[in-house]
Amino acid sequence: MEEIKVAMVSLGCPKNQCDAELMMKKIHDAGYKLVPEAGLADVVVINTCGFIQSAKEEAIEEIMEAINRKNDGINKKIIVTGCLAQRYTSLMDEEFPEVDGILGLGCNGDIVSTIGDVLKDKRVVKETAAGNYNIEGDRLMSTMSHYAYLRIADGCDNRCTYCAIPYIRGHFRSRPMENLVKEAEDLAAKGVRELILIAQDTTRYGLDLYKKLMLPELLNKLCEIEGIKWIRLLYCYPERITDELIDVMEKQEKVIPYIDIPIQHCNRDILKAMNRQGDEQTLWDLFAKLRSRLPGLILRTTLITGFPGESEDQFVELAEFANNVKFEHLGCFPYSQEEGTPAAEMENQIPQSEKEHRAEIITEQQEVRAGDFCEQQIGKTFETVVEGYDRYFEMYFGRNYMYAPEIDGMVYFKGKGLQVSQFVNVKITESMENNLIGETV
Repeated sequence: MEEIKVAMVSLGCPKNQCDAELMMKKIHDAGYKLVPEAGLADVVVINTCGFIQSAKEEAIEEIMEAINRKNDGINKKIIVTGCLAQRYTSLMDEEFPEVDGILGLGCNGDIVSTIGDVLKDKRVVKETAAGNYNIEGDRLMSTMSHYAYLRIADGCDNRCTYCAIPYIRGHFRSRPMENLVKEAEDLAAKGVRELILIAQDTTRYGLDLYKKLMLPELLNKLCEIEGIKWIRLLYCYPERITDELIDVMEKQEKVIPYIDIPIQHCNRDILKAMNRQGDEQTLWDLFAKLRSRLPGLILRTTLITGFPGESEDQFVELAEFANNVKFEHLGCFPYSQEEGTPAAEMENQIPQSEKEHRAEIITEQQEVRAGDFCEQQIGKTFETVVEGYDRYFEMYFGRNYMYAPEIDGMVYFKGKGLQVSQFVNVKITESMENNLIGETV
């Protein structure tokens, strides 16, 4: 029997990557050969993101590239899964007749049978309701061996007016704590040293299952697992960062002082229009408390510019706030007018060019701040995980606690005989383009 090669191309966020890893395990267990490049595959599975316009454009570009390869006889079959397939199943069915399979999120579990069907020249299109999909099961890890994403929940109940996620992924659903602890134990047994906790809102964890916020208790249980060295928190909402959570971060050495808090804005009226809580003062008080309680804290955030009705003064308020807080890591995006969301129907939509101009201003300011931050690290020594060797620079590279994989910077350093996944002490000697450079000590 001819060996069928399958490639998984996963776009978007780590939560989507977890979906891809669940599917990859099923594909592998069914006897198909997984290959790392789409150009090597008989069947390419494109696990799409459909959150904002730029993500949709990236997904469509990937689909078009696969169609071109198929026309050239490289790929035989194309299957599209993920958020874009969930959000636009019927439209994609019409617009991409060259795609052999289109699966909404609830049909991820059918990936093996779908591969079998398309290889028999059957076209498969399956539409599902939002939130009707499985987030439990064994995964085939696609990250480096020393870190893994631990999805503690999926879906969202926050209903921010700009966001399409609740319409794509449905209601917020926490995973049972015992399942998470078991998965983390299995990951540690396989050599994972860093757990990165993810959900649409990690700080909401447990509210649906246990009727109270359970992230602090979950962290305490995860810290008991032998072999786990770092636990990192992404996607925390400011209004649910409780004193109890800060207490755990302060006391548990494994919970590193790094926290991602996507605030989106600081102006009270804009936040209210976004259906979010707080204002500049409450956010300032929170960040001051976090920095006072957690020495060496690294703050990451996400901002939106050009939300409907955002005045020049409100934008300036946001830019000055970011400058005063001095976030170590910051992503800034122009508002994306997503159909089906309340904000898309609001009056006073900002022209695209102005939205992008405002985002560029904050991004440029952040580059200066990040450069200053890197300069301040010179002379300090950090425990750093080795992630590879750059032959051009003749240096190893990796991350210390200040950098999350793929979204933050890197540390480049000199050393001898080091292995990937090894933890070493690196003294910082200089910085370059917001990355750190050093040597092992």
